[in-house]
Amino acid sequence: MRSDMTILNELSLREASRSLMAGTISSESLTRSCLERIGARENDVQAWTYIDSELALQQARQRDREPSRGPLHGIPVGIKDVLDTFDMPTLWGDSEAYAGRRPQRDAPIVRALRDAGAVLLGKTEVSRFGFWWPSKTRNPLALDRTPGSSSSGSAAAVADHMCPLAVGTQTGGSIIRPAAFCGLAGIKPSHDWIAWRNARDFAPSFDVAGWLARDVADLQLAF
Repeated sequence: MRSDMTILNELSLREASRSLMAGTISSESLTRSCLERIGARENDVQAWTYIDSELALQQARQRDREPSRGPLHGIPVGIKDVLDTFDMPTLWGDSEAYAGRRPQRDAPIVRALRDAGAVLLGKTEVSRFGFWWPSKTRNPLALDRTPGSSSSGSAAAVADHMCPLAVGTQTGGSIIRPAAFCGLAGIKPSHDWIAWRNARDFAPSFDVAGWLARDVADLQLAF
């Protein structure tokens, strides 16, 4: 199993999970490697709307001190910025109307990730209000092309090895399209698989949260 600091961010979700559970890598080293990749590539890819490196590392150190809660324990995860996070801004895209918005509670899928021991790495870019306006994010496979919307930041972050897993949301095609554009796997779960609250509504009878990862086996692990 690979454990060199320079390539930890390239581990798949399955590889990272196995290494963390075996104790051959730490959550802090994995998170730090992801943050270093973000630092090296974010100016080009622009996948993130909010990153607090010290907050991410604090979470990772705490995970390293705890007994494992399961396969997502210590895994850095990107959160689409239509999902509320009590300790990070949630701005629903780049609208000035919501500048500085700080929710008081997590969306259910975010809370589930915390309960599973994941490290919330930061908030990923999204089309404004999760609708048609494109975000600033570029496709890491070809910077002059779109990564797809509206889970653009989540897809780009995983495709560029900034994190092994990210949360997206979908009303019509906003998980599966960015996954396809960025060479990833995405899953749109059944409606109400997890409660839809504390999130930017678009069409409540269709809105769902799901995952983007590097392959189907990684999705299966997350699901």
